[in-house]
Amino acid sequence: MNATFGWLDALILGLVQGLTEFLPISSSAHLRILGPLLPGGADPGAAFTAITQLGTELAVLIYFRKDVLRMLVAWFASLPVIGSRRPGEALHPDAKLAWLVILGTIPICVLGLLLRSWIETTFRTLALTAVMLIVFGLLLGWAEKRSTQTRQIGQLGLRDGIVLGFAQAMALIPGVSRSGGTITAGLLLGMTREAAARFSFLLAIPAVLLSGFYQLLFKRDPMSGEQWMLTFMATAIAFVVGYAVIVWFMRLISNKGFGFFVIYRVLLGLAILAGLHFGFIQ
Repeated sequence: MNATFGWLDALILGLVQGLTEFLPISSSAHLRILGPLLPGGADPGAAFTAITQLGTELAVLIYFRKDVLRMLVAWFASLPVIGSRRPGEALHPDAKLAWLVILGTIPICVLGLLLRSWIETTFRTLALTAVMLIVFGLLLGWAEKRSTQTRQIGQLGLRDGIVLGFAQAMALIPGVSRSGGTITAGLLLGMTREAAARFSFLLAIPAVLLSGFYQLLFKRDPMSGEQWMLTFMATAIAFVVGYAVIVWFMRLISNKGFGFFVIYRVLLGLAILAGLHFGFIQ
């Protein structure tokens, strides 16, 4: 993080993180794009992004608290020896969902560790971010038109969990979007918009928490006390705004599609590429 990173930078970036984390437009791309335009004049970095995502993930935990609690109870009950599930008994739907979330979390954890140096450097170039915004925006639009939108979360199987897990892992590249990638994959698997979004949010919980706490515990480049305070301030802002966005987004997709987000992604990506080409953006 830049040494000149100030309170105004943290305020704006926390607001943007909360506004964009749950929308299929890539929060990491917006943080990467806005960073150099703020008074601090620098990319806020992968660590800042990961830690502020803890705030938005807390919003997910609160919004989906009943779902998460049911999944945890059912998952523990399904465990061998300590669980109450009898041999040969079918998994409870909530336990099955919990296992799918665990399975879907493995790809992003493994790839995140293997590619961590690229994630903090190569993957954060603005040109690549712009291309990912455009490509995955068009994919989202195509997936929505192609999807049968008939499957619910309870109909997901092992193969679906793996596919959705790798789709989420693509979000290690800014511009892809964690929710956008998994929602796109969910639509291609025939899921309804609401089911795809709901599973996307649940799938993100362990991945985001692990990423954020990894940065908190093992980040090698030290930040000053002021920088940590500003990062936590941005995280708190992201939580409040993020919760409001979840409520709005879940209501929106029950009646309308993702067309607006597709157009927004493509236009933003083209604007970045044009800015880079003509020298308006460094």
